[in-house]
Amino acid sequence: MAQATAVTPAQQQDHDSDFHYEHWTPRYNPWVIAFTVTLATFMEALDSSIANVSLPHIAGTLGATYDEATWILTSYLVSNAIVLPISGWIANRIGRKRFYMTCVAGFTIMSFLCGLAGSLFMLVFFRVMQGAAGGGLQPSERAILADTFAPEKRSMAFALYGMAVVVAPAIGPTIGGWITDNFSWRWIFFLNIPVGILSLTLTSRIVEDPPYLKRVRERVGRIDGIGLGLLAVTIGALQIMLDKGQEKDWFGSHLIIAFAITAAVGFVLFLWRELTAEHPVIDLRMYQKRNFAMTQLVMLVIGAALYSTTVMIPQFLQEVMNYTATEAGFVLSLGGLVLIVLLPIVGFIGQKFDPRAMICFGFAVVTFGIWRIADLNLSISFWDAASWRVIMVLGMPFLFVPISVMSYVGVPQEKNNEVSGLTALARNIGGSLGVSFISTMLIRRAQVHQQYLAAHVMPASPIYQTMQHGLAAALQNKGYSPAEAASASMARVYQMMIQQANVLAYIDTVHVLVILTACLIPIGYLMKKPRFRPKQNASIE
Repeated sequence: MAQATAVTPAQQQDHDSDFHYEHWTPRYNPWVIAFTVTLATFMEALDSSIANVSLPHIAGTLGATYDEATWILTSYLVSNAIVLPISGWIANRIGRKRFYMTCVAGFTIMSFLCGLAGSLFMLVFFRVMQGAAGGGLQPSERAILADTFAPEKRSMAFALYGMAVVVAPAIGPTIGGWITDNFSWRWIFFLNIPVGILSLTLTSRIVEDPPYLKRVRERVGRIDGIGLGLLAVTIGALQIMLDKGQEKDWFGSHLIIAFAITAAVGFVLFLWRELTAEHPVIDLRMYQKRNFAMTQLVMLVIGAALYSTTVMIPQFLQEVMNYTATEAGFVLSLGGLVLIVLLPIVGFIGQKFDPRAMICFGFAVVTFGIWRIADLNLSISFWDAASWRVIMVLGMPFLFVPISVMSYVGVPQEKNNEVSGLTALARNIGGSLGVSFISTMLIRRAQVHQQYLAAHVMPASPIYQTMQHGLAAALQNKGYSPAEAASASMARVYQMMIQQANVLAYIDTVHVLVILTACLIPIGYLMKKPRFRPKQNASIE
């Protein structure tokens, strides 16, 4: 008889909670399964940004204003965010494979209907349905990968997942711009149809639910309808507030104040309901796990950094440097190509290195990359701008891969579906916060710098007189009359002042992002290190 190993109750509890999982081997190669579920996830992640550069064309075709057309983006994000936290419960209730295939089918059908929409109302309605269907894809894939691969082999699997959810939003504007310029904006939606059909075909044949999910399904209680309603109200109000805040002058608008109060009250009531309900929508006890709670915070910051810079860089290039949408999109796409190469490498080394050290290194690289953006000026080249994004994204795989692994440490296996949904929600909310922050910061800081510069642009200033007279002389040499040259030269000086104020506003915004990410460099070592080892090594007779 084997000699018993002395293990204290605390050690055994620590061991079981972190590393015990029911071993299950799928019938098909795990990498075939990973590729299959990544197809639809890539499609959904691409759709979250592919319509961004097409809004003017959509608005013109459907007879709407640009502001009205932005509801095409907002409606998708709101419905997507509402489904994310409850995707785990739905998957447990009806079966994960069935839920995943339902989401793929719904997303594909709604994409087809979006392409056929003849009015803005119909397009927004179909986008709401498309976002709801897409909300279950990313968390379902994460949960499928977590169950398909053993804990010590998940790094490579999550690297493939990262290629879908990180690269797709980066290249989405470029693809959307090219399709819109060469075909029609409707094809950005029709593009999903063949991908969806292929994904459904492969999923039906290859993907399967592990045995433990059948037992979980038997224990799943009824949905907490009140909690679900409060969650939907809270997320919906928060998303609309963040999306429309700057446009409506934030708390200078009664509408934004109403949404803010609704979100705050809804959140408090939701917390109370979840702590007292017999079958809560979200198990808040998971946040007592140190690694899970901290990975949600880190994923929130990753979302903010990723999405804010995805918006900020092309916005600077288009509004200040007069780049076309396609040229600005290419700047981001180069960073996406770097991620495609780097993510598998990081996935491989992630199996051999302490994930906490990788997280610290990742934040250090991202901080350095964002800090380099502060060098922006009116004479930068295309390759200068591309290098900003490339260096920043060098650190993203060192964050995304270990965080995806660490989020499951200490969480029971039957909670894998919920972990996936809440992690995706944290990234999406972080993205919304990041985009709202930079939108507000850029406008407010530009106003501050305009006031400061205007105070120094006075007719009596020798510097102003020299610049204005020089421009006027150059314009007269081009055929302008003295009066026309004087007027045009003053307008150009004013335009130069506006440009400089905008550049300074971008620099201020970058400095705030640098401080935010720099503060999180040591956060990796506040987490608990996972120890992947067979359960029998600590057996008790």
